Amino acid sequence: MNTKITLAIQKSGRLNEGTIELLNRCGIKISNGNNHLKALAEGFPMEVLLLRDDDIPQYVADGVADIGILGYNEVLEKGKDIEVVRQLGFSRCRLSIAIPRDVNYSGRQWLSGKRIATSYPEILKKFLNQNAIDADIHTISGSVEITPGIGMADAIFEIVSSGGTLLSNNLKEVDVIMKSEAVLVANKSLDEQKSELLKKLEFRIEAVLKAQRNKYILLNAPKDKLNQIISLIPGMKSPTVLPLAIEGWCSLHSVVNEDDFWEVIGRLKDAGAEGILVVPIEKMVI
Repeated sequence: MNTKITLAIQKSGRLNEGTIELLNRCGIKISNGNNHLKALAEGFPMEVLLLRDDDIPQYVADGVADIGILGYNEVLEKGKDIEVVRQLGFSRCRLSIAIPRDVNYSGRQWLSGKRIATSYPEILKKFLNQNAIDADIHTISGSVEITPGIGMADAIFEIVSSGGTLLSNNLKEVDVIMKSEAVLVANKSLDEQKSELLKKLEFRIEAVLKAQRNKYILLNAPKDKLNQIISLIPGMKSPTVLPLAIEGWCSLHSVVNEDDFWEVIGRLKDAGAEGILVVPIEKMVI
């Protein structure tokens, strides 16, 4: 099949780095991506467009790109008629209201009559309308955090990751309006061949993300405690159990979810498990 699917990604920045890492783990390498706006992929029938992240929704909606990876915040801000295929779990951030550190924030109605600077006027406008807040929106393309300090705005509505930029500009985060992360989006009119390629790409992504969410665990367990230990780590179907040379003991291999890891480890030790080893999983296909 000579059909290729066209993927639009951010040209540079944190989202680009996360996207390239995800594609690499999916067995897809991007060549000449740092120096060109268009690149070929190795390991998958794909072309890649390297764009500004806020341009990606338009390219996908117009069919210039078949699919895209970008922040969910940009999807909402641009409001284009595209499909959000799935969340990707990286480049997590939040869009928040921040104000000068010496100002008291009494609640959302404090924003009434205030000047709010933002790079996301459409999301902010929707939030203000939903909360019946009458405020003045100042749309800024960059350096939003400096606007309260120079008297241009009373508050800002902007992306927050670590909060370090707010701190350096003497601001404090007072209200989280929405959370965002990288998402895979698609044009709603893909033909049959490109839809099939998208499904194959989703399959690879799912295998990678499942591996990131889980750990492979090996342990030694007394046979009289085996049922109790298996109940704690049932695995995908059931654990692998192998006899040890020592009478009355066996080795158990299974999978544990990353979110439950530390709590499960404690329970395993209490149940009599010993020699617990935890190993990262490269890919996970179910």
